[in-house]
Amino acid sequence: MILDGRQDPAIAQAARVLAAGGLVAFPTETVYGLGADAGSDAAVRGIFAAKGRPSDHPLIVHVPDAGAVTRFAAQVPPVARRLMQAFWPGPLTLILPRKPDVGTAAAGGQDSIGLRCPAHPVAHALLLACAALDPPVSGLAGPSANRFGRVSPTTAQHVASEFDDHLLVLDGGATHVGIESAIVDCTRGVPVLLRPGTLTRAQIEAASGERLWLPEELPGAAPRASGTLESHYAPNARVRLMDAKSLQTALDLLGTDADAIAVYARAPLRTRTRHYRRMPDDAVETARQLFSVLRDFDAAGVKLIWVETPPGTPEWDGVRDRLRRAAAG
Repeated sequence: MILDGRQDPAIAQAARVLAAGGLVAFPTETVYGLGADAGSDAAVRGIFAAKGRPSDHPLIVHVPDAGAVTRFAAQVPPVARRLMQAFWPGPLTLILPRKPDVGTAAAGGQDSIGLRCPAHPVAHALLLACAALDPPVSGLAGPSANRFGRVSPTTAQHVASEFDDHLLVLDGGATHVGIESAIVDCTRGVPVLLRPGTLTRAQIEAASGERLWLPEELPGAAPRASGTLESHYAPNARVRLMDAKSLQTALDLLGTDADAIAVYARAPLRTRTRHYRRMPDDAVETARQLFSVLRDFDAAGVKLIWVETPPGTPEWDGVRDRLRRAAAG
């Protein structure tokens, strides 16, 4: 059931469903999330069941503002506070030490928890409505509203195609970021980038005042985090990444048989496929449309999707990450 998330009655209805332990899909600026009361382990287990997601794979908890972080976090290091001030509300998730008595299921049983304050007005209105309840719902666990491992949804219609009609979906239009948030671990003494997003490493370092490390640069295991499995974000069709020259060579070899595949590339290519989409030269715009393009190709029934490998520059890190994981599927 899709409701207009810009309408107060829809927000109120969604908050009541969440307070009763149910699930609601809602838009954020990144992708649509499948929400449940993060403080209720029973409600959160409903997310894992609906998505077919392993219960030890942690979820991101959405909060209305930085002040709500202490509901879930045992401590907030100074670097985390600087990043909140710079990027919240926005597409950045912070991994913080978790209070032992809250959010166990949402954290996948770990002693850390991922927290984010979304920028989308519908998400913000829903979080405020939930916080105003008696008793309050202080945060929403909200992984992407799709079956586990598949392409994330960027419209309400994408969500509805994944689940049955009983799921309440708040429609907030197409998301404007298009890929999931960057994730920074703040539990290891130095900030560690667990997942890239549209925020660049340089932007995060400038705001934090510290070097941003990568997990492989530090000893010991990083906390598990959403969207970091080797295979993720995968459409039904098989994805293959190639440089422009290899793409053109492969298309030339296929000739008239090229119509059986889909192509997403920046370079101008000679091809006979009907399923060709030009990838924007701009990383931000590519991120905005990426998941929608993959879903459109799936809807066309192609079995193979050939994608030109994005540039190796920092602003493309998030797009490259999503495509690499999609191809691993």
